[in-house]
Amino acid sequence: MILINSINNTRKIRKIYGIIGALLVLVIPYIIMLHNSNSHLETAQSLCPFKMLTGFPCPGCGITKSIIFLYEGNISKSLYYHLFGPFVVVFSIVSIIVLTTELITKKEYFQRILFSTKLAYFLGGTLAVYHLTRLIYFVSTNSVDDILRQSIWK
Repeated sequence: MILINSINNTRKIRKIYGIIGALLVLVIPYIIMLHNSNSHLETAQSLCPFKMLTGFPCPGCGITKSIIFLYEGNISKSLYYHLFGPFVVVFSIVSIIVLTTELITKKEYFQRILFSTKLAYFLGGTLAVYHLTRLIYFVSTNSVDDILRQSIWK
């Protein structure tokens, strides 16, 4: 009996962390949007450690800017900065709704879908193909000096 209660408490805590994480994903870009002007947002240095070290974007580079432009209603710029930005917003909202519902009703929904290995491989493969495409475009449109300027090795 104690083991079952421990498992249930662990699941509750994980759901609460999931809700907090999804809220942070939605709130942090909103706060940045409120405190920055568009011109500064487009010219600001990336805070991504990988890009600062190498000058190349990581698979997640641009998602925050994508979400900010989505909040401003500029869908084309949102998709330009990262194709998955709008999907992250939708996924975060759905996660908050589902996890909150699970906490209230004490039932689990969509567990087979959310923890599907096939879905994980599909999403990982899609992100890998998208990132490879972005890297090819990035290298073809930037010189070595431009790439170094985007890193800390200016």
